[in-house]
Order: sequence, then structure tokens, then C-alpha cells
Amino acid sequence: MNATNLTNFRLNERLFGIFFIITFLAYGTGSTLINNIVTTPDFLNLVPEKSATIIFAGLLMAVVHTAMNIALPVLMLPILKQYSPNLAYGYLGLGIAATVILAVGVVFLWLLLPLSDGLVKSGGVMTDYYQVTASLLTRAGFMAYNMGMALWGLGGLLFVSILYRHKLLPRFVSIWGLVGYVIFTGGTLFELFGFEYGLMMSAPGGLFEIFLSLWLIFKGFSGKSSNLT
Repeated sequence: MNATNLTNFRLNERLFGIFFIITFLAYGTGSTLINNIVTTPDFLNLVPEKSATIIFAGLLMAVVHTAMNIALPVLMLPILKQYSPNLAYGYLGLGIAATVILAVGVVFLWLLLPLSDGLVKSGGVMTDYYQVTASLLTRAGFMAYNMGMALWGLGGLLFVSILYRHKLLPRFVSIWGLVGYVIFTGGTLFELFGFEYGLMMSAPGGLFEIFLSLWLIFKGFSGKSSNLT
């Protein structure tokens, strides 16, 4: 492998780490802002005064997160496909599918804005209709979130399996990632069937992603790509 390719791969690794952190912060911040609103009783009445917050949170989740999240498997593809093309393209496909579903979930939440406007203009008529519709939209957003995250977890398993099989990371780090993604994916599927799994179940995978980001920014894949011909 020539020096130019090695330089490009190292740049991809650093960008992957940076984008991963941006992705994590963008979606985490946006979802926290949205959840603080939709978990309030009769939240539809609060939407007009919180419209700027909802729009800002949606932009973080649907624009910043989408752009960064799709970039992640794209950046990894040139590196990973040298080891396992099928798994690399599987990671790419699942990453894109997951991101699109998550963006659709944000659109459901954005629809609360015209819905609340309709409630105000109705003068309180058919309040139950608007409240039920709002609940359906938030439920749809919840379902989209968990479906998207389940696909992201499956993609993560493909990604980390390449890292484990070809020793691109220390084995204990790859095992951490595999276990974290299994727990995370299982948790999102449980959520879809009505079982709450809580923040602690997503913590191993989330902490792994932060650790991996920092590892790639400052160290990279142990120089393994330099051994490819």
C-alpha cells in the first residue's frame, strides 16, 4: 500500500472519530430537548411557546446527525472493505437505513408544530382529537427511534466484528464493543415490545463509541492497514 493511501486512511480514521462525537452530541442534545417537552402532561399546549426549541432540536437530529451519521460508514468503507467487503457494505447499508428512519422520526415530532397551531386556532374545539393525534405522533417518533437504533446496533455488530477478527483494535476493546452493541440492540427491540430497558442498558455501547472515537482520533487502527497489499 502506498503512502498516499495510508495518509488518506489515517485522515478517514480521525474524521470518523470527530464525526462520531459530533453525532453523539447532536442527537443526544436534540432528543433531550424534545423529551423534556413531550414528557410533560398536556404537552401540546406547550408546543407553541417551545416551537424554537423543537425546531432547533429537530435540526440537530435531522440535519447535523443525519449528515454526520451517514458519513461514518462512508469514511470506514475504504478501510473495512479490504478486510471483509460483505460486512463493510452491510455496515454501510444498515447505517444509511438507520439514519433515514431516525430522520423520519424527527419529522413526526416536527408535525407537532402545525398540530398545536391547529389546536390554538380551533379555540379548544376537538381538544381530544388533537391530544390523541399528538400522542400518536410522539409514539411514531418513539417507534422510529427504536427501529433506527436497532438497525444501527446491528450495523455496529458488523463493524466491530471486522475490528475483532482482524485485530484492528486490542481484543478487549472489540469485545467491549460487541457486548455493548448486543445489549443496545436487544434493548431497543425490547422497547418496541413495551419493555423498558433504561439508560444503563445503552451505557456500554455508548461509552464504547466515545472511547473508539478518541482512540481513532489519537491512535488509529494499530497501523494494521499498513500491512495490506
